[in-house]
Amino acid sequence: MKPFRFVYLVLMLIVMGFSFSCTKEQEITATEISSDGAIDFRGGRGEPDASDPQGPTIVDIAVSLPDFSVLVDAVVRAGLVDALSAAGPYTVFAPTNDAFDAFLSANGFSSIDDVPVDLLTTVLTTHVLAGEFFAANISTGYFNTLAAGPGATQTDIYVQKTSGVSINGNINVIAADVDASNGVIHVIDAVIAPSDIVTLAASNPNFSILVEALTRPDLSIDFIGALSGAGPLTVVAPTNDAFINLLNSNPAWNSLNDIPADVLESVLLYHVAGGNLTSSFLLRSPQVNTLLSGSSWTTSILGGLRVVAASNTAGIIATDVQAQNGVIHAIDTVILP
Repeated sequence: MKPFRFVYLVLMLIVMGFSFSCTKEQEITATEISSDGAIDFRGGRGEPDASDPQGPTIVDIAVSLPDFSVLVDAVVRAGLVDALSAAGPYTVFAPTNDAFDAFLSANGFSSIDDVPVDLLTTVLTTHVLAGEFFAANISTGYFNTLAAGPGATQTDIYVQKTSGVSINGNINVIAADVDASNGVIHVIDAVIAPSDIVTLAASNPNFSILVEALTRPDLSIDFIGALSGAGPLTVVAPTNDAFINLLNSNPAWNSLNDIPADVLESVLLYHVAGGNLTSSFLLRSPQVNTLLSGSSWTTSILGGLRVVAASNTAGIIATDVQAQNGVIHAIDTVILP
């Protein structure tokens, strides 16, 4: 699990983050999974083998259920059978056959066999968390998946817990807590694409004003296209409160639309740098060249990890939200060039 981490300096070496704990308080056996009623793991095809006192593994359960046949084919093609049969524990968000069919169609693939193995491996490992997280205990936040990103760092998904559980904003758990001997399965209604910077920012309500700024229609720069590209890029992302404070600083600005387009573009470019600059790099107080031509900022560890910009400073309040194309650090102030 990787949460949204609040950063403090301890002995000028350690960055501490805020975290949410997902302690397993009870195990819940799934009794309603299929669209027409139930797949009952107390009997039928999902019944544990009496010769195996530990019960079925994640792979055993997936193989036993027809609605996971495409997922099973994908796991076999990617060579992940042994990994998902290991002791774990793991949490797997398992797409149904309909979910995989929609994914294949949307990406121009006729079958799982048409998906390049490297891409398929990244997609599948994006659905797997190290550790066992039941729906009753999971909390809202960013979680490390087993998918590898830049420099072999583990990439994230954003899990939101409300009346149900969703992933990356628009993928829903439709049946939770299928208990396996080596972890737990949650059934989902769509395939989770490898997370990019835009996905991880847009799925988090704390960044809604930033996303609104990036998508303002009168801007001349396609920020969404750039932040969805190959990268890698680093974004120091102001929270909603940071943007509200910026608007309050100027009596003429009642909303984002009141900020001149050229000013907003410059400010947004100033928050993006090339490379996958993780917190361990920023702790060394480097000069970071931004996408705003000729502009840079540095970091400082005095009073906590901070961005020292040309006109002001910002505290880095959460670090290392890792995407496939870069990394996000949350800041408490909109920095100004």
